Parts: sequence; C-alpha cells; structure tokens
Amino acid sequence: MPKITFINHDESVQEVEVASGTSVMQAALDNGVEAIIAECGGACSCATCHVYVADDWVSKVPAADDVESDMIDCVLEPKDNSRLSCQIIVDDSLDGLVVNVPEKQY
Repeated sequence: MPKITFINHDESVQEVEVASGTSVMQAALDNGVEAIIAECGGACSCATCHVYVADDWVSKVPAADDVESDMIDCVLEPKDNSRLSCQIIVDDSLDGLVVNVPEKQY
C-alpha cells in the first residue's frame, strides 16, 4: 500500500498507509490528521483540506484543474505548491508522497 507523510505545522510527522484510489484528504481523516477539516467531504467546495505538496513531489502529483485552482484562491496563505487534498488521489506512483499541513484552514 502507498504511504503518505503528513508534516504538521508543529513539525510532528504522521506516516500513513492508504489503499490506492484513496484521496489524501480521506487518508488524513482516517488517520487523525487534526488540521484537515474537510467540511465538504471531498466535493472541492470548501478548501478546508488545504495542504502544501513537498517541492520534490509537485511535478509528480497531477495538476490542479480550474475548479480546484479557484478554490485554492480561498485558502489562508496560498503558495505555488498549495493543493486541496481531496483532489489528490493516491496510487502507487505517489508512494512516499509528503505534504505539509497548514496550522489553520480558515
């Protein structure tokens, strides 16, 4: 199973295993990553699952579509590597993915 590493705002690290086809958001919820709120449940309509994809993973994660890009405009402190974790679907090519979790979603 692919692994995802969540680096929380306090520098604590949570490494989790997830089944292929699972979103990074669902992996966070299933494994108690507290700063991922996911109010809309993965519908790409609230931006409360914001993460920063680690620099060495940005080119490996499929690009955000227009809807996600518009929602990223609503997050606190957006960066070039900002993504909504509900829109990143894990498969074997993302084994080892590292994301940083912001302190606040709103």
